[in-house]
Amino acid sequence: MESRTTSALRLLGLARRAGAVAPGTDAVRRAIREGEAQLVLIAGDASSTQVDKVRTTMHDRAIPQVILGDRNTLGAALGLGPLTAVAVTSESLAEQLARELEVPRDEGGTDAVEA
Repeated sequence: MESRTTSALRLLGLARRAGAVAPGTDAVRRAIREGEAQLVLIAGDASSTQVDKVRTTMHDRAIPQVILGDRNTLGAALGLGPLTAVAVTSESLAEQLARELEVPRDEGGTDAVEA
């Protein structure tokens, strides 16, 4: 499982370099509203307030969600400070990440899969 997570974090870094991520709660919510978010990654130690903001924005949208690492790990994967959430906006990179983390692509709604 550790190797899957490490590989997923590398893919996340690749997505950042490709300009295919929306890092941070506000950017994630914007990407969701604009229909750009293909996969939402949430830090395992994210505050319930921040998670609720993201999930409220996702209301009735079938976007897969994954709990991945903690805020420091998620931010470090992107070369940034601690992050509560990240949206992947590239469909192909989101599919690669979902495959790596063994997340069904039809997962959505308010239930997050823990990786």
